[in-house]
Parts: sequence; structure tokens; C-alpha cells
Amino acid sequence: MTSALRILPLGGLGEIGKNMTVVEYGDRIVVVDTGLSFPAPDQLGIDLVLPDFAYLRERAADIEAVFLTHGHEDHVGALPFVLREIGETAPLPPIHGGALTVAMVRSKLDEHRIRDVPIYETQPGEAVTAGPFEVEMVKMAHSIPDSCAVAITCELGTTLVTGDYKFDQTPVDGVPADVSRLAELGGEGVLLLCGDSTNVDRPGISESESSVGPHLEQVFGRCEGRIVVTSFASNIHRVQQVIDAAAALGRKVALVGRSMRKNVNIGRDLGHIEVPDGILVNPREIDDFPDHRVVVISTGSQGEPLSALRRMSHADHPQVELREGDTVIFSATSIPGNERAVNETIDRIYQLGADVITARDAPIHASGHGYAEELKLMINLTHPRYVMPVHGDHRRLRLHGQLAEAVGIESACVFRGENGLPLEITERGARFGEPEQAGMIFVDGVDFGDIEDVALRDRRMLSADGIFIVVATISAQDGRSVAPPEVIFRGVPFLEQADGFLDDIRDAVEESLTRSATEEVREISLLQDHLHDDVAKYVYERLKRRPLVLPVVVEV
Repeated sequence: MTSALRILPLGGLGEIGKNMTVVEYGDRIVVVDTGLSFPAPDQLGIDLVLPDFAYLRERAADIEAVFLTHGHEDHVGALPFVLREIGETAPLPPIHGGALTVAMVRSKLDEHRIRDVPIYETQPGEAVTAGPFEVEMVKMAHSIPDSCAVAITCELGTTLVTGDYKFDQTPVDGVPADVSRLAELGGEGVLLLCGDSTNVDRPGISESESSVGPHLEQVFGRCEGRIVVTSFASNIHRVQQVIDAAAALGRKVALVGRSMRKNVNIGRDLGHIEVPDGILVNPREIDDFPDHRVVVISTGSQGEPLSALRRMSHADHPQVELREGDTVIFSATSIPGNERAVNETIDRIYQLGADVITARDAPIHASGHGYAEELKLMINLTHPRYVMPVHGDHRRLRLHGQLAEAVGIESACVFRGENGLPLEITERGARFGEPEQAGMIFVDGVDFGDIEDVALRDRRMLSADGIFIVVATISAQDGRSVAPPEVIFRGVPFLEQADGFLDDIRDAVEESLTRSATEEVREISLLQDHLHDDVAKYVYERLKRRPLVLPVVVEV
């Protein structure tokens, strides 16, 4: 009897971002995508969020290859961390992707100082043998060039992981999705379709990316001062259209933001971006030109804390100072969870006197993800036996399942999964297996994997209610206080309104120490626990706040 085919999502189900799927057959593994996501507002001090790839670390020797659908961070951003971990116990597996994807990944690995990684530029239609799998990249259209679906064939059949896609009939690069190959795969028999669910809740068909350019040019024509356009740095097609609009109106273009400059350079090297001679200028030179002759293309469309636009909005950018007469154009929409940061950035831009134009004001953005009718087309082209929606929160996954049923997939053949829950397919049918470990790994500066919930809780407390540090000096003989307690505080709200509060809290510390001495509590850790509880209770009774309380007990 043949082995079971296991499809194990480690990220991307029940959430937006950190897409990562493990396909396993006969104890051999291929991985599709290694994405990350960005922290929620309450995940203080966290820089990045990765899928928990403990399963891959334990099975490192079984990994035949990694296939990357495209170069967006939510599909490739975790790769350096994954390679560093699995490389400790096994040789690094080959990495496959399209030309732009591979170029971006090489640059990313260089930044992380990860060398000697076997990376291969794989063309659509090219067959790659990876253990028991025959793998093919299928050309798709998305908001970044060289995007592909991944067709993974084993004895049981073909699993098609779509990646992010849309059916754009007039893409900027003139290369639409390979509909004929998708139909051929459907004719040959697709066992399982793992399809992008991002825009399942939007009816109809998505706008073509090429429709954005003329509208950008119209908006530019109405702007009398400097123009700052912000979009995803990896949206090469959008950057091209901004450059084209600027050139048509005689404006110079300055690129601001490290990732924007890097990706444009990669795009130019690969022929994905064409820049007219003399149009690019150094950001330091923009004041040498009249305002009506300047366009700045900037990172920061999602309000990222250290992005170029965010720094401009705080009047903290070394090269671009926003002022009255400027127009900032958001040629992007907010990723779910980023709305607050984006709105704060927009509000600060208005404070500086500049104007803001978003996709609500003009059709200056087109999604890179297909709408409901395009998702139906994918199912009708590939005729899968089973469907497992991916790339979306629980609502979108459910809607995608309902859509699959509406176009003829039997309800019993639609699997609404979750991270860590493997779908197991045999000749007899399909079912969910026993769950594997799957969750989140937090990256905090240079460290990752060791930031626990308690650390995030402490950071939230610090940000909301501040901190009290209480230093008590006690006698080693009887445990009683031998010096007035020291109370240090930072960031505690309303404290200036509480007359005599610090004296009162010192009295509360003395009372706590006396009570502990009377009860013959001598162990330092227990003394600190009692102090923590007594001080926290007193502070809450007086201020109705719960600051972080750190007691320090010194024996003399």
C-alpha cells in the first residue's frame, strides 16, 4: 500500500501572513514558502513574528527542497531563520524560485551572513525532482514579477499550492498567469488545491495592475508641489508605473528607504524596471529642483515604525522634510492589523501641513490577490478532488470553503484547516491527522525564539502603567528593616496628583517587612513575593493602576 500524503500548514491559516506549508510523502519533505508576519500593537518590542518551525528542525534531514512562490516577506521573510536552524543538524536543502525571488532571497541571506546556500533559479514549466516528488513552478500573476504556483506530484497525485495570485489579463509585464497549464494540470488530475483566500470576500474580478498607472498620472497632474508616493518596496510593477507617471510629467524621482533602493536595483538588473536616463536623483538633491518637478518614492505604506515615511511624518527623516504644499499618496491598502499605524502616520502628515491621497480618494491601488470570481475560475480550471483554503483568517477560510462547494466541490472534500493540523490523504480518502506543534516565534532584535507570553505581558504593563522599583534593606539577623526603603518609579500615570503617595508607599513597605519578620519569613525570594503583592495591592487601591512592581531585598 502506498504511503499517506501529508500536508502540514505551519503558518498562514487563521491569520494574515507567515505562510508556510510542509508537503510530506514517504517520510520525505518539500516546503512551500517560509514567510513571516509583523507584530500586533500589543506585542511590544517584537520586530518580527515567524512560524514555529520546530517540526522542520526535528526533521531537517528529511527535507528534500524548499520552493518559494514569490518574493514577498510573508512568503520568504523567515527563510534565514529557518536555514540557520535546520543547518545545525543537516545539510541545507536546495532553494528554488523565480528569478526575482531568488535575487531577493540572495540579498536577504547576505544581510544575515548566511553563505553557501544552494539556490536555484527555476523557470515556470521546468520539472524538478525532489525525492519522491516531481515539482513544477507554474507562472501566476501577482503584484510582484516571477510569481508562481507550485505543483507537487507524487504517486498519489498532484498538490497545487497557488501562492498569491490573480487572473490579470493585462499585467504590467505583459505575462499573465499560465491558464492553459493550470487547465492541463486539471485534466491530468489535481488531487488537492491549496488556494489563496485573501480576497474571497470581494465579489467580481480584481482590477488590473496596469489600470493604476493612468490614474497615478492624473493625480500627479493635479499636484502643484512635491509628491511622495508610498507603496510596498517589493511591488516592482507599481514602482515602474510611478516612474512612468513622473517621467510623463517631467518630474525627477528620488528613492527613499533601504528596501526600496535595494529592490529597484534588483528589478533593474533583471529587466523588470526600466528607468529613463537622468530621471533618478539622490534624495539629498531634491531641494535643488522646483517642488513641481519632484517625486519621492518611499517605504512606509504600512506605518512601519522605522520606515522612511514614518520618520518623515515625525519630522525625523535626514533627507526629506514634509511641509505645506506636499502631497503624500498611499498607493497601497492597509494589511489587516496595520490600520492604526497607518492612520497615525496619515494624521501626523496632516499635522505637518501636507495633503494625503489614498485609494479611497482615487483608484491608485489594485490588489495583487484575485477576487471571488477568480477563485472560482481557479477551481474550475484545476478540477481538484480536495480543496484546502489557505492564506487567510478563519472567516476567509470558511468563505473560501463555501465558495468551493458553490462551484461543485463536495462538502466532504473541502477541508478547513488550521496551523499544525495535517491533512492526510490516502487512496481511501482524506482526513485530518494528529496535530503537530505550530505557533509563533518572536524575533526581538537579534534574538528569536525566547520571547514568552510573560515577557509580552510585562512590556504591556510597562507601556500602560509604568514601573515601581522598591529597594528594601534588612538585617540578616532578624529580617527587620535597617534603612528607609527606596522607591524608584518611571512612567506611572497620575502619580503627581497623589499627595504624599511616596511616603505612604514607603510605610507600606515597612509594614510588609515587619509582618514578614514577625512571621519569621527569611528566604529572600519569599520576602520579595510578599513585597510585590503588598505594594501592588496598595498602588491599585490608591491609583487604580497596575504598574510592574520589582522588589529588591538586600541583606546586611
